[in-house]
Amino acid sequence: MNPHPQGSPAVGARSAPEPAWPLATTAGTPAPAGSLATTAGAPAPGEPLAATAGAAVAALYEAHALGMIRLAHIMLGDRQGAEDVVQEAFCGLYRRWSHLSDPSSALPYVRSAVLNGCRSVLRRRAISHAPHGSAGQPEPVLSAESAVLTREARDEIMRAVRRLPHRQREALVLRFYLDLPAEETAATMGISPSSVRSATHRALVALGRMLQEQS
Repeated sequence: MNPHPQGSPAVGARSAPEPAWPLATTAGTPAPAGSLATTAGAPAPGEPLAATAGAAVAALYEAHALGMIRLAHIMLGDRQGAEDVVQEAFCGLYRRWSHLSDPSSALPYVRSAVLNGCRSVLRRRAISHAPHGSAGQPEPVLSAESAVLTREARDEIMRAVRRLPHRQREALVLRFYLDLPAEETAATMGISPSSVRSATHRALVALGRMLQEQS
C-alpha cells in the first residue's frame, strides 16, 4: 500500500538538476511566513520554475526536515537510513513541484513520502531476513519530554514501540509524536480516521501490556 494525500502528483520527468539539501542541525526553524502557502505557487515574472521549486523546497526542508528525520528514525531505528529516506522524499517533491495543484499540499506529500520510504526500507529488511531486526542499532529518542526518563526506561519504551505492528506503530507515532489530528494521520497513512483511532487504541493497549510484562 502506497498512500498519498489526495491530489498528490504523478511522477514527472524534469530536466533541471536535482538539488541536494544539507542535513543541517538548524532544520526545524520555522520558514518565513508565506514562504510556501502564499508565495511559492508560481514563479515570479521571468523567474525559472526550477528556481522557484528549489527555493520553496529548501524553505520547507529547513522548517521540517529535522522532525521528519526523527519520525523516520523512530520507524527504522537507524539514523543514516532515516536521513536517506527524508532526503529522497524532498528530492521527490522537487521533481514533482510543477505538478502540485496547491503548494499547501507539499508538506502532506513529503510526510506521506517519508512514511512510504520507511515502509519500503522495512519491507527490504524483511525480505533480506536481516538477523534480529534492529539488534545492535542505536535506539531513537521519542521526544524531548522523554529526557526526564532514565536511559534504561527510554530504551525499554522504544523497544516496545518498535515491536508494534507497522500500522499501529505508524498511527501512534503520527498521532502522539507529530501531534497530528486523526484526519491528517488518516490522509498520511491512506486509511480512514476511524481506522486511525482503532489502530491507535490497539497500539496503546499493546504498548501498556508489553511494558507491564517487562516491569
